[in-house]
Amino acid sequence: MKIRKSIQQDASVISPLITALAEKYILPTCTGEGGKLLLASMTIESIEQYFTDGYQYHVAEDAGGIMGVVGIKNNAHLYHLFVAEAHQGQGISTQLWEHAKEACLQKGNKGVFTVNSALNAKNVYLKLGFSPTGCIREKSGIKDIPMQMNIYLNDDK
Repeated sequence: MKIRKSIQQDASVISPLITALAEKYILPTCTGEGGKLLLASMTIESIEQYFTDGYQYHVAEDAGGIMGVVGIKNNAHLYHLFVAEAHQGQGISTQLWEHAKEACLQKGNKGVFTVNSALNAKNVYLKLGFSPTGCIREKSGIKDIPMQMNIYLNDDK
């Protein structure tokens, strides 16, 4: 497996990967309208727009193709972290996150990261080092848990 910086053309593979996982794991916690909004945010066109808007994506791949993806908004917000079901439980999400986090730190992030965790993903983010900053909330029919990670860098002493 290797992790590489993603390119806009990867949107055609990223979109179906994250859509299938969202349909199975996230949509059951959404209202009907929330589910529609969530899926609309995961279309190929939406992913391509995220690249245009400066989101940073990295993918994990092997000879069979892309196995997982991480997307970062504004060099600080973990926007997408998905691993194909066949490859879950192998530490790929941790490797993707560590790769993306390091890229953000190198681009000037001061050690503060946020994520809006899906309800069933909370434990994954806890293992990655995030802590809840609030309770379950619902916006536009989509439920999440706001979480944050603070890394104390050497120059912050």
